Amino acid sequence: MLASLCIAAGVLVGASPAHAAPSDLCAEVGYNAGFRGDSLVTAVAVALAESSCNPSASNTYNNTPPSTDRGLWQINDHWHSEVSDSCAYDAQCNANEAFRISSGGTDWQPWSTYNQGLHHRHLDEARAAVERLGHPGPGPAPLTYPAESGRVVSARSADGRLEVFAAGSDGIHHAWQTSANGAWSEWESLGGPADAQLAIGPNADGRLELFALNGNTFQHRYQLQPSGGWSTWENFGGGGHDIAAGTNADGRLEVFASGPAGVFHKYQTTANGTWSDWEPTGGGPADSRIEMEKSPDGRLEVFALNGNTFQHQYQTTTNGTWSAWEDFGGGGHDLTLDHNQDGRLEVFASGPAGVFHKYQTNPTSWSAWEPTGGPADSQLTSERSPDGRVEVFAINGSVAQHIWQTGVNAPYGQWTEFGTGGTEITATTNADGRIEVFGTSHTGVHHKWQTGFSSWSEWGWLNSTSGPAVD
Repeated sequence: MLASLCIAAGVLVGASPAHAAPSDLCAEVGYNAGFRGDSLVTAVAVALAESSCNPSASNTYNNTPPSTDRGLWQINDHWHSEVSDSCAYDAQCNANEAFRISSGGTDWQPWSTYNQGLHHRHLDEARAAVERLGHPGPGPAPLTYPAESGRVVSARSADGRLEVFAAGSDGIHHAWQTSANGAWSEWESLGGPADAQLAIGPNADGRLELFALNGNTFQHRYQLQPSGGWSTWENFGGGGHDIAAGTNADGRLEVFASGPAGVFHKYQTTANGTWSDWEPTGGGPADSRIEMEKSPDGRLEVFALNGNTFQHQYQTTTNGTWSAWEDFGGGGHDLTLDHNQDGRLEVFASGPAGVFHKYQTNPTSWSAWEPTGGPADSQLTSERSPDGRVEVFAINGSVAQHIWQTGVNAPYGQWTEFGTGGTEITATTNADGRIEVFGTSHTGVHHKWQTGFSSWSEWGWLNSTSGPAVD
């Protein structure tokens, strides 16, 4: 009798070898959907964090607005109503949609477990599942897109909490969410350069690094551990006009700064490591506004604009050297960059006639400049809604307005009112994917956040204090 039980057990064990563990199912359907290499490991880890790789899993707890997360990758029926229940609860169809929503495994911002770092605890199990699948080959690591730079900047710590920094006449001020998607701390004063331009980016180990530049001083400070306390200010170079920071595909931070002699850059020689000396970039517009984005293959692209000239340059290979500066249009006031759900870059620039945009028609070619309307000589920022649509926000001394894509990868609607005037604006995303916008004026720093796809809170202080005046 014991022998027959052992034989039966052997038959049962061998009946479904591909799914010996729930993670094997996620690895199989994830691979079939198109995930490869590190992005497949990340996909499996996210699914384990979201659903324990249970294709029937559902969740309604704490969802705002009331909605249901469904299936392996917990695709939400409000933010992704285009995904039917029959698809969401089908393992392969859910994986196919996760591949689409994540832009082929390059953008995991829509998943709160990824934003909060909860997938990290599942990475070993995910790697083991991918290895059991049979080493399916190399693929892209998830891309970390640069944050907007300016007088106010915001980024998420490794635990999903937003941190925001604003530059006033008395230095830099700092506030943070006390929990992911939650309430805000009071403002604290950090000192540092007065009336600075700011940029922020994540190190490979998850520690945020902040850069602050004015006409005479360039300093930086960084988290001592992911989501932890911060270092004191350290020297980072001489003064300049504007800065932008981004993360290479291999995890090394790269910083660009403009000044009267053009644009220079400085980069980490190893991930989380020491920095190179400042190097010229071969020109670039003098005293320009700078922003940075990332192509779908991980190459950084830099765009620089002053009153007369608009130019850009790009890495010729991932993590590699840079092209010469190329003409990108006439001069203007400010710019913002973002990427479509399919990875194509979008560039917006403001000037005396309003806001214009230009977009990639394929990885190597661009549209002509197209008018959008919008506020004249405005400060610009942009971010992506949870469903992947780009939203653009503009503010000048009289008015704030915003515009958004009418569908994923689609044209834009009309500008609508977003508030009264101010001096600077930046947008970021909460851990749950909702956009949060920070606007500055001589009275301090306000914020406004999505309560749904097309609904917003009112403007208000972050807590009970106003933060610094930003003139």
